[in-house]
Amino acid sequence: MSKIEARLQELGITLPVPAAPVANYVPFVRSGNLIHISGQISNDNTGRYKGTVGVDVSLEDATEAARVCGINLLAQMKAAVGDLDNVVRVVKLGAFVQAGPDFYDVPQVVNGCSNLMVEVLGEAGKHARSAVGVYKIPLGFAVEVDAVIEVADRR
Repeated sequence: MSKIEARLQELGITLPVPAAPVANYVPFVRSGNLIHISGQISNDNTGRYKGTVGVDVSLEDATEAARVCGINLLAQMKAAVGDLDNVVRVVKLGAFVQAGPDFYDVPQVVNGCSNLMVEVLGEAGKHARSAVGVYKIPLGFAVEVDAVIEVADRR
């Protein structure tokens, strides 16, 4: 078992089957040692992370939704690289929060994903990021996060 797989098990995290695209795009693209992972929504197959943060989704639930996005990103990373130990670094996260008109704690929401990356990957999980409040996210989900990761050159 790889080091990262053992860490996931220790944290009680089971990676889901990576989500298939819902439109005309691919889940990830590799260019050299960088992999760009398409946005992953806060879908845990329960539907509980849908809605507008600050209106019908609480800060706490939105933070958990961002964590779900992180778990979905890890599933796509695994699909892209095979062994998560091949991830050298999470370079950048781009996060979008479906925010109500008076909700400004977008960075705190996105910490749900950021904290997970560091929890699972350690130093390699530390990243640059953007955290943006938006009007709508596809399929009505509360949070979406995409990623750029660097991987070991083992092609």
